[in-house]
Amino acid sequence: MSLSTFDPENPDNLEDIEKQFAVKAVHHMATYWNLLESIPPSKLKLTKQDDEILDKFFESFPEYNNKEKLSLLNEDELKTKEAKERWRTYIKNFEESVADFNFGTLIRKDVTKDYSEENSIFVVRIQFYAIELARNKLGLNDWVYASKH
Repeated sequence: MSLSTFDPENPDNLEDIEKQFAVKAVHHMATYWNLLESIPPSKLKLTKQDDEILDKFFESFPEYNNKEKLSLLNEDELKTKEAKERWRTYIKNFEESVADFNFGTLIRKDVTKDYSEENSIFVVRIQFYAIELARNKLGLNDWVYASKH
C-alpha cells in the first residue's frame, strides 16, 4: 500500500498491522515488568525526560498526584471526550522529544496486580510514561521488586 492511497478516515482492516501493534505492546509490557522486578522502581529511569514528563503530568492532571487515584485507574474516566482533549494538550509537549510518544502500549488498571487481560488498558506511550513515573515516584510499584528480592 502506498501512502498516497491511504485514507486515514477510511482505513482498510489491516490485520497484519494490528498484529504487529499487539506484538509491540506485549513486548513493551514484558520488558517493563522485567525492569520492575530487577530495579527498585524509585530508581528506574524510563526516558531522558522523566522529570519533565512527571512535572507536566502533575501540572496538567493535579488529581493524579494522589496514591489512590494512581493505584486504580478508571478506564472510562481516562477516555472521556474531555479527558482525551486534556491528554492531547499534554502529549503535544513531547511530540518532538520523546521517541514513540504515540505508540500504543498497555498499562495496569490496578497497580497491586500483575498484567492480565482484565487488568490492562490500552494507552499511548506518553500516558504510560506519565502514570508509571508517578506510580514509581510514590512507591506504588515497590511491591513488584520486593516480591523478587
